[in-house]
Amino acid sequence: MAVYPTLIVHNAKIHTGVAQRPEVQALAVNGRRIVAVGTNGQIRSLAGPATVVIDAGKRRVIPGLIDANQHLIATGLDYNQQLRWDSVPTLAEALRMLAEQVARTPAPQWVRVVGGFCEHQFAERRLPTLEELNTIAPSTPVYVQHLQDRALLNAAAIAACGYDGQTADPPGGHIEWDDDGRPTGLLIATPTPEVFRQTLAHAPMLPHEYQVNSLRQTMRELNRLGITSVIDAGAAHLHYPDDYKAMEELAQHHLLTVRVAYHLAAQTPGGETGDFLHWCTINHYGDGDELFRFNGAGEVLVHAAMDYDNFRQPPPQLTAQTAVDLEDIVRRLVARRWPWRLHAVYDDTIGMALDVLERVDADMTLRALPWFFDGAETISARNIERVARLGGGINLQPRMAYQGEYFLERHGTDVASHTPPIRRMLDAGLHLGVGSGGTTAAGMDPWTTLYWLTTGRTLGGQTLYPPEDRLDRTSALALHTQDNTWFSGEGGSKGQLDIGEYADFAILSQDYFSVPDEDIRQIVAELTVMDGRVVYAQGDFRAFDLPPPMPLPEWSPVSHGSGCWRKRPGEEEADTIASSSRDGGRAQR
Repeated sequence: MAVYPTLIVHNAKIHTGVAQRPEVQALAVNGRRIVAVGTNGQIRSLAGPATVVIDAGKRRVIPGLIDANQHLIATGLDYNQQLRWDSVPTLAEALRMLAEQVARTPAPQWVRVVGGFCEHQFAERRLPTLEELNTIAPSTPVYVQHLQDRALLNAAAIAACGYDGQTADPPGGHIEWDDDGRPTGLLIATPTPEVFRQTLAHAPMLPHEYQVNSLRQTMRELNRLGITSVIDAGAAHLHYPDDYKAMEELAQHHLLTVRVAYHLAAQTPGGETGDFLHWCTINHYGDGDELFRFNGAGEVLVHAAMDYDNFRQPPPQLTAQTAVDLEDIVRRLVARRWPWRLHAVYDDTIGMALDVLERVDADMTLRALPWFFDGAETISARNIERVARLGGGINLQPRMAYQGEYFLERHGTDVASHTPPIRRMLDAGLHLGVGSGGTTAAGMDPWTTLYWLTTGRTLGGQTLYPPEDRLDRTSALALHTQDNTWFSGEGGSKGQLDIGEYADFAILSQDYFSVPDEDIRQIVAELTVMDGRVVYAQGDFRAFDLPPPMPLPEWSPVSHGSGCWRKRPGEEEADTIASSSRDGGRAQR
């Protein structure tokens, strides 16, 4: 009996990511995997009576993007309550969106913008003023967090938190007061973001069933961006297993639309060893399946080793005890064959960690485990070589796209021109990949990352890197697809469009390989396939779409187009903003 494909995509420009056969016209899927690639005629001839056949209309198809540093679980639990300003081009548009959300948000709920944007992306090159927030929302609490350095609270949010002249600064944070000793509404990380978490703890939380819905909406947005896999970097404020129950429920009911490999971060400052010893008794590396699986420890191993990605503040000072604690944790992880990731922005942090890792490696080899640093913006040539010798990797994030101007102010042009030193990392042959770092310290948009890697520019238009230190578009895309599979131990099963690999791919709205530089940031998926099934479709492909339930609660910003901003094809930004104002924000979708 003949076995026919379940899905065929033809009449396409398919970038396979395979060197021997970089581009084909069509592919065939049977179940979860690709079973054939080739010409239109070759693949169309395989169709059976029940095969779903999709004409791509000569559009570009790429492997599904893999975000190797995404905080999906932490973000997803609250995504339905967030107004996103990712990629919004003007402050005027951002404030219009805010005003409309204030009008639809019932008491005692808050309107919250939780990171993912930078002031330099706005044409006005500034944040809103506290006066503007209070005018827009005289009685609705409003919280606007800028990356992980500042947050603005209107008067209603200050009152909801109970902040007054007697409120003490949290460790690593500052609440600004006016001359009369009253909070102004400005919160500053110095450098830890704990002040932001403590403030948001005063806002209402979503109940469990809404959190499940919220995670589905988050994945929907990732699918719209062409993302089919995420390596969740963990978060110290997430409580395991309670905060993972909503994601586990979706996995059990086969409702995931992205593959998730997740890490567990230490929760208890000073009690990190106890956290990991407990988890090691109930988890083993690789537990789960191809859609939801455990991937190791991190990105917080020891709280005192965190060097926060806040270029407006000097790096924190490390103590000798930090190295002792880190070595204890790493030895326990290696003994139990747990991989790990470690957030490390500054070379001093990386050097301290490498001293620890070299001592551990002398007793028990590290090379069999996929361990890596997240960030490594200021890593030195010597430490790059040390990482390579130990078989480790580096996962880059586009922090410089969002904070490049601040880095320039503090460190100057020469240092910024090789921060991070991507070309040197590639030449050293170490494992290299990319992730967004989203959704507070950066946005969730992979096309911003690809724009930054290929143009060397910040979101404010500042060129940081000389041409020789920028990546061509094929190399940048490889970092966001097949190169990222090393970080989850899934090489050879995804990240390319070849026979036997998982059927994860996206049909793009524009051809990534030929659009002008500035249009890279406007790309979205027209149709996304994950695990052999269509998980997102729009425009000409809308008939193939199976959207998730409507966002909950009903007033959610997600119901009104909140997500990564996009202009309509063929429209100038000014026209898009005017149109968006007329149709209630739907133009951005």
